[in-house]
Amino acid sequence: MRHRARTGLALTLVLASAAAAAGCSTTTDRSSDRTAHGAPAARTAVTSCGSPLSFDGPPKRTVALDQASTETLLELGLQDRMAGTANLKTKIPAQYQDAYAKVPVIAPKIATGEQLRAATPDFVVAGSTDLYTKDRAGTREELGALGVPAFVSAVDCPQQNEPGKSPFELLFSDYEALGKVFGAEERAAALAREQRAAVAKAGESAAGTARDGKQPTVVYLYSVFNGMPYVAGRTGLPSEMSRIVGAKNAFDDVEEDWPEVSWEEVAKRNPDFIVIGDLSERGRPGDSAAEKRRAMAEDPVVSKLAAVRDNRIVEVPGIELDPSVRSVHALGLLAAGMKDLGYVR
Repeated sequence: MRHRARTGLALTLVLASAAAAAGCSTTTDRSSDRTAHGAPAARTAVTSCGSPLSFDGPPKRTVALDQASTETLLELGLQDRMAGTANLKTKIPAQYQDAYAKVPVIAPKIATGEQLRAATPDFVVAGSTDLYTKDRAGTREELGALGVPAFVSAVDCPQQNEPGKSPFELLFSDYEALGKVFGAEERAAALAREQRAAVAKAGESAAGTARDGKQPTVVYLYSVFNGMPYVAGRTGLPSEMSRIVGAKNAFDDVEEDWPEVSWEEVAKRNPDFIVIGDLSERGRPGDSAAEKRRAMAEDPVVSKLAAVRDNRIVEVPGIELDPSVRSVHALGLLAAGMKDLGYVR
């Protein structure tokens, strides 16, 4: 506990000198920097989760604190601007593996302040605010005071990023903000455009899903831990996925991303179909799709549900049910699965 209590102070003392060595002080002149397209770098500013961030030029030593942020940066072709990655949950997709191999892994799990400062970052990116705490990477305020901007996905703080925007639109705004920071606006805009088209395609048949004036209901089974199911609540991305494809998340009344519930409660909701998140690569007990199917088949109540009995089940990669550059793929699988199950006319 004593070691953790000193983390914020250690981060302040050591990262300050590291930031200066890496050229990340806000007083450093980077007018000689050039973007990937060869144009002179200009000072840029973006707002992230309510905090203004400014840059004298494209960051050179970015650290991504989670896999979602890492894959977004790799998709934007920014691996040469990365000094570290952390918190890998599953295998990196084949299309990113060569680029990922160039990025140092500063921590296999959640990075600490010590691990972050050792990477001498000039920019830090994360998918959620809970990675920026004193006993983890350090607070955003601590990092900002040292001239190290700390970015958080807009999806994690929707009320501070144009309330009313959909989670997917907030995700696309991340691409555009990061593109601006790194001088990669064209690539970021192309990615956002491509994924907007994928969202629109998934929603094309949504109007035909309702039967007798009722939308089909769905339960998203993310994991099973100690025999208990974890499902998608109202604040998770699956609720927005459901809306897009014309379904209704059966646990939309729970104000959490992935609440723990009971099998009895799943049975009470009696969903028309079930989406299983396959987390086989994570490797924890109850993570694989096969284990989740077995848990439902063995439960005396859930096994009697029509969705289980009639195999009205759609499998998607579990990691894609959380906001990331991969999420539109899961959305497409959901739309295709509903079509296969006969919910799309």
